Amino acid sequence: MSYINIKVIAYSGYRVNESPRAFLINDETMTVVEIMDKWIEESYSDRVRRRFFIVKTDNDKQYKIYVDDKTSEWFCEIKSAAT
Repeated sequence: MSYINIKVIAYSGYRVNESPRAFLINDETMTVVEIMDKWIEESYSDRVRRRFFIVKTDNDKQYKIYVDDKTSEWFCEIKSAAT
């Protein structure tokens, strides 16, 4: 599986990019209606922290997205088609 860079509208409370509210994929806006799960992963080698979210959108699909805390860039998982 790979990830693509996406644009995200995020809620920023006590931290920047605290949680996603909407994001843009292929010029289509996906509104987040529910955060199904969230967790943090940190690399031991370079100490890069990524905050992952499984979100449900208004089109009733689920997406796995994450924000890189160092760069504040967001990414969405792209699943490969089965062969």
